[in-house]
Amino acid sequence: MTYFFGKLLALFAALLLLAACTQQEKAPAATTPLPDTETAYVDSVNQWHHEREENLKKEDGWLSLAGLFWLKEGKNTFGSGDGNDLVFPEGKLPAQAGVLTLDHGKVTASIAKGVDVKLNGKPVQQEALVYTEGQEPPQMTYGPLTWFVLKRGDRYGIRLRDAESPVRTAFKGVDRFPVATKWRLPARLEQNPLPKQIPITNILGQTEPEPSPGALVFTVGDSTYRLDALEEGDELFIIFADKTNGTDTYGSGRYLYVPKPGPDGSTTIDFNKATNPPCAFVPYATCPLPPKQNFLPLSITAGEKTYGHQ
Repeated sequence: MTYFFGKLLALFAALLLLAACTQQEKAPAATTPLPDTETAYVDSVNQWHHEREENLKKEDGWLSLAGLFWLKEGKNTFGSGDGNDLVFPEGKLPAQAGVLTLDHGKVTASIAKGVDVKLNGKPVQQEALVYTEGQEPPQMTYGPLTWFVLKRGDRYGIRLRDAESPVRTAFKGVDRFPVATKWRLPARLEQNPLPKQIPITNILGQTEPEPSPGALVFTVGDSTYRLDALEEGDELFIIFADKTNGTDTYGSGRYLYVPKPGPDGSTTIDFNKATNPPCAFVPYATCPLPPKQNFLPLSITAGEKTYGHQ
């Protein structure tokens, strides 16, 4: 009998050992964390924002803007000297660098002798056409400076960039609200039945009609809201304002890009990617402002906050 119970005890101990080994083998699978979709989403927005800041810091990014000069019809002298019509940053260009002539929508450049201004990387050896309607304006460069002609409404101007601009070199990043999944919202595009244009006013006070495919409709809490959209490439462009403007966020509203909807009209509006307009960083941009129908009667506590001390 003792022998029989001894065998049973040995068998029982072996079974316990086998069960323990099997449990140990399965333990790692039981403790492996499941993919954290919220963490992955927050990481993706943080990466997107990092790329956004890197683009701002590029030599042709918004932080390099250093001047906006409006041309008068006829001759416009430019250089770093105070007597010029267009006064460029001191020490970055000779005192008298040349003349820009506006002639009924065309702009030509004459460069002073001995001033090594380049036009799209090549020396300017004679009077050069630097703007005509419908063509990409060439870029003029000298040292860290780059400038070219732009048109806003019926006005022609010179946009100046400076790779050594202190705004660019001192940039430390843009403060923003913590990323929150509650501000990533399903939306649908309520298309306009007929082609429609909405008036968009820029910071200069100029108003131009812009084509709009329709309004993005979304819900926050128990309320439904609409934002008129503009088309920009493969995305919808939203210019909006909300109750945080002038306190936590830039006073003149913010910008947001949204993926174009699929065939069913559905898309996602992610306010965590709301950004400051260029005018929040420099006074030389010509930012479009939110149309009155895009003023939201709630606080969007997501996306970028006011930059600097504005």
